[in-house]
Amino acid sequence: MPVEYEAKVLEVDPAAVAEKILGLGGRRVADRVMRRLVYDVAEGDKSRWIRLRDSGTEVTLTMKEIAHDGIDGTTETEVVVDSFGTTAELLRRIGFEPKSYQENRRTSFELDGAQLELDHWPHIPPYLEIEGRSREHVVEVAATLGYSEHQLTGENTTKVYARYGINLPDIPDLRFTAT
Repeated sequence: MPVEYEAKVLEVDPAAVAEKILGLGGRRVADRVMRRLVYDVAEGDKSRWIRLRDSGTEVTLTMKEIAHDGIDGTTETEVVVDSFGTTAELLRRIGFEPKSYQENRRTSFELDGAQLELDHWPHIPPYLEIEGRSREHVVEVAATLGYSEHQLTGENTTKVYARYGINLPDIPDLRFTAT
């Protein structure tokens, strides 16, 4: 299983971060609204889950497993699928029911070989996610942007929400505007 090397910088100013990335020679890749369905693998196991995500350009089905909250603490096994709806139906037919539907807005950049994501989620301040080819690469790119290793967290979105007193698993439908 491939290790995902990524860290977040919480409570960023998106305009200032975007300006900094572009000023350092980074490239803006995309702006999009992403939607996902999240499924438990086993009831009560918070360390593993399945994510069906539509990024606007592709749909992926991913198994996420967290060993720890460090930059290198998550492994993921991911495949590209043809259809969000058909894959959700397939999962339902084999016994998986989504525990939540989630949306976020994302602006993607590339800088020094790393993927940078400015993420906006409902009810919490925006954050920057840095994904690189190694733990050291993530720390180096963060330093290039002016962030110390101490400012980085490898926490997943559920734990980030908990910092703001929000229990994400209690929200079955997370959107910018409730429908």
